[in-house]
This record gives sequence, C-alpha cells and structure tokens, in this order.
Amino acid sequence: MYLGIDTHTRYSQVAVVDDDGNLQDEIRLPNDRLDELAEQYAGGEAAIEASGHYRPVYEMLDEHLDVTLVNPSKNRVIADATVKTDRIDAKRLAHMLRADMLAESYIPSDEIRTLRDLVRTRKALVEERTAEKNRVRAVLKRTDNAYDSELFGPTGREFLAELSLSEADRTIVEAHLSVINEYDAQIEKLEEKIEQKTLESPAAQRLLSIPGVGQSTAALIVAEIGEIDRFDRQEELVSYAGLDPMVHQSSDMEVHGSISKEGSAPLRWALVQCAHVSVRYDDYLGNFYTRLKRRKNHQIAIVATARKMLVSIFHMLKRQESYDPPEVSA
Repeated sequence: MYLGIDTHTRYSQVAVVDDDGNLQDEIRLPNDRLDELAEQYAGGEAAIEASGHYRPVYEMLDEHLDVTLVNPSKNRVIADATVKTDRIDAKRLAHMLRADMLAESYIPSDEIRTLRDLVRTRKALVEERTAEKNRVRAVLKRTDNAYDSELFGPTGREFLAELSLSEADRTIVEAHLSVINEYDAQIEKLEEKIEQKTLESPAAQRLLSIPGVGQSTAALIVAEIGEIDRFDRQEELVSYAGLDPMVHQSSDMEVHGSISKEGSAPLRWALVQCAHVSVRYDDYLGNFYTRLKRRKNHQIAIVATARKMLVSIFHMLKRQESYDPPEVSA
C-alpha cells in the first residue's frame, strides 16, 4: 500500500492507494494517532512533505513504514497545483509515491539533527534578544536620551540605571532588561552544549581554522550542511546554500543576476556573517573581497566572498583538511 500524508501541526489527511493505483481509504486523524495508522499498514510506503513540523510525524511512521520525506520545492506538481486541498494533496502524494515520481528531501542523522536543533534555537533566541534590545533603544530615542552603541554591557547597564526617566518609561525599560537577562542565561546554556558538540565534531574543528569562524558559526555550518558526502560537486553545495547566481538566458545572451536564495537560509546567513570578519583577518578572502568591491559594491563582494568561503569548506570537509588557502602575493 502507498500512503500519501498531508501533515499539519495537529492533524494529518491520509490517502491510501493499492498497487494498481486504486484509492482504498481516505482519513483525517490527529497526529498523535498516526502510530495506529502505521501499524495498520505496516510494511507499506508513505510520503510526507518536509515541513517545519515533519520530524515527530516522520519518527512515528518510520517504525512501521518505509517513509519518503518529500522536497516540496522540487515537486512542482504538488507545490504549483491550481487546486489545493488536504484531500487532493494527500492523493497526489500517494499516486506520485506509487509512480516513483517524488524528489526526496535529505534526512540528517540523529547527531546532526540534535546539533541543528541547538544552533537554530540559539540563533532564534539571539534574534529575539536583539528585538528586546531594540525596544529599549526605541524608548531612549523617544525620550531624547543619547546613548553609546554599547548599551547592554556593564557600563551600559550603569548608564541605563542612572538615566532620568518617567515612572512608566523606567518600568518599560526594566521589563525589557529583565527579558534580556533571561535570554542571556538561556543562550549561555545553549552555547555550553554547542561548544561540547563542537569539540566532539572533527568537521567543526576544521572549520575553526578559518579566520572569522567561531564556535557557534562552525557548529551551525556543520549542522546545516550535514554529511558532506551527499554533495558530489562544490556547485551542489553552493546551490544548497542559495549562494548560486541566477542565470537568465535570452537567445544568445546569458545574464548572471542576484543569488537564488533557495536552500538553507541559516547556512547562507552564517557564511555571510563569517565573511564580514574573515575579510579583515585572512589575506586570501580579504584580497578577493577588496578586488571585487572596487568593481561592484560591498554587498555583492561580501556575498561572493561567502560563496568562495563555502567552496573552501567543501574541499576541507571532503579532504578532511584544515584551512590552507593559496599563498597571497603582497
């Protein structure tokens, strides 16, 4: 039997077809009952799309079924369908699974999934902490209080404590600072776990040899790439990061535009962040950035530098070597 399962946060729509493509069953049930469905059709095949909530569903089904995790962006028959309902999507998945027409999505190992959860959670908390800091800055701007850029270190906290604010504004600022303190504590706990995972990862240790790559970004890059052996060529990894330039062809003309931005957004973000630091401390990447910036602009040059760094990472991980760029002449 072939099961097409359209998953949602709390429930799933299921379609079951037999070897001849005949619809045998349609059912909508809560996700916590999918184990019953898996037992009923044990030994069969199932297809689910790679969504933000696929993991618990995948793990529940995988005990009894051969589960295919579907890449929705590569299955345009589903992604671009004119008529989309849960029932139709489930049936499409089932029929395409039977016909072996589904593009599969990568399923990382348990070790990589754990690291990915840690680094993505840290990144999310850092972004939320930044939002809280911006809310404090908004209060100071509204009350015409000038401040130094370093507002949340020891000196900045002293400055905030001595500010003359109204009772309401003081309450608001202290509320945000309290939330920031909690984020600091939780981020520190996550970073301790990430540091331990980084020490245990030979791949992450190699990435630390690149100037500008720190513990958290090394862990994030490793977690997002996963097993390097799933990429045969450097172009595949560049495309996976969404750093490949889009090509527009018309007649005999070929124009290279902006990057595709498809694939792993966290990986792309980490590489760009590292590139901003690396161009200051590494001659190989720094000279490349400087030459390109003269002809283009900062944004194009820094993205191109991130792509060049990723190519180096591809070869480092493939060859199990530390960072060793070509010598740069003065």
